[in-house]
Order: sequence, then structure tokens, then C-alpha cells
Amino acid sequence: MSNFQLTKENISAYKKDGYVIIKNFLQPNEVNKLYKIATGDDTLHKHAFDLNDQTGKKTKLTLWYTPGNDAYGLLTKSKRMVDSVDALMDGESDVCHFHSKLMQKEPKVGGAWEWHQDYGYWYKNEFLFPDEMMSVMIAITDANKENGCLQIIKGSHKMGRIEHGFAGEQVGASQHYVDLAQQTMELIYVEIQAGDALFFHSNLLHRSEANLSDKPRWSLISVYNRSENIPYNEPSQSSTVPLKAVPDEALMTWQNEEINDNAHFLEKEKDEALK
Repeated sequence: MSNFQLTKENISAYKKDGYVIIKNFLQPNEVNKLYKIATGDDTLHKHAFDLNDQTGKKTKLTLWYTPGNDAYGLLTKSKRMVDSVDALMDGESDVCHFHSKLMQKEPKVGGAWEWHQDYGYWYKNEFLFPDEMMSVMIAITDANKENGCLQIIKGSHKMGRIEHGFAGEQVGASQHYVDLAQQTMELIYVEIQAGDALFFHSNLLHRSEANLSDKPRWSLISVYNRSENIPYNEPSQSSTVPLKAVPDEALMTWQNEEINDNAHFLEKEKDEALK
């Protein structure tokens, strides 16, 4: 999808609803490449850790801060990603990469995620401007109700930040306000296919059920920030380092390096970004 650009309708939907879904954002050969790396790369596996939900089911994830010239880094830095988030986020300063995480919900054992806002996590990192932060979720496998797809409350980003507290090993939003939001706004199940992308605001309420199916649900979530949105309590410097966009075709045509420790992986025992 060389020279991809969001439409005015896409941008309008994001501002109104807090999210926009782009079908076929990646081509099948690109998705196949990412899936093979996700399931076969030793470095990604070495740095993966589990987060338990309230029932003890586990979601495995690998999180890193610095995008390199490996396949995942080239996607994160691709022009289609950088230009898209630049068009959606408030502010005019440079687009930066805060972190990316590979989410791995395995069949039968993949855990749930509680209702939360991403800014509910990042507020404690002392980012001041939630409208200058957003996430992009790329489906590496199909996501549906059966395997625990994402659920979102349409338009909930306009509520502002909701108080968050611990739920198991996760941080969850105040259930009282979640209940009020569900009385007021529409619940959407984000059923998408491999290669589709979901762009969503940092204050959009979202959750997912456990994966009780016999199919895995794998996704990449990359988080972006404006360089002027300086965090005052975040050890990683990645969120204020401007990205240099690479061509969309770099993922398939450039000689990809292997992902390595220069990506600056998060280890669970040092996990401050998720608590």
C-alpha cells in the first residue's frame, strides 16, 4: 500500500468516535512475514512476559521502545504509519515512537484485559497532553468475538481521563464510570482481519475477553507521541525522539536486520509502563 493516505472521512471519524478502522492496511505478504517473525524469533520470545487477568489467565506480551531496521521497526517507522498518526493527533511537533508491543493471546489460555484507557497508564508517566498520543493496532491474525477481540466504547475519548486502579496485574478504569459510559455510548466489537489496522485515541475506553477459542490472536500495538509532549516521569527517551519515516515498501524490499537488544525491551520486573 505505497503512498497510503487517510481520507478526510477517516480523520473526521477518528475525531468524532475516538477511533478509525482501516481495512487491508497491510498486504497479505507483509502480514505473513510479520507472523513468521512473531512466532519464530528467539529474541521476541526471550523478552516476552505474562500478565495475569483476574481469573489467572495469561496474556503474553513483548514490549520495546526503540524501532530499528528489523521488520517490526520498519513498519513502525513506515510513511503510512507516521503520516497517518500525524494527521490524527493534535499538535504540530514531530511524531515520535513511545513503544510497541507484540500481544500474544494463545488459544484457550489467553487472558482478558480490563476496561481501561491507555492514558490511564501514561498519566502517571506525566505526559500532559492525551490528544497528542495515540495507538495503532495491526492485526497479525484475525480478531473476532470468539478469540477475544478488542471491545471499545465509541466516543468515550471525549470523557477525559477516568480514575484507574489495579485489577489483578493490570490497571483498570473505574467500573462506575465504565457503566455510565456503556449506558450512554455504543459498545463496538472490533472484529477485523489480519492486515487491518485500528487507530485509536489515548482516552478511548477499551477491553478484551479471554481467548477461549482454538485460534490465536496476535497483534502489534505501536504508540505514538508528539515531541513537545514531554513526559516528566518516564525513564525511556523514545517518546520525544523524532521519527525518520521510511518508505512503505521498506518492510518487504529492504534487507531487514534481526530485532536485537538495541530495541530496549521492557522486562516485567522493571515494568513501570504497565502499572
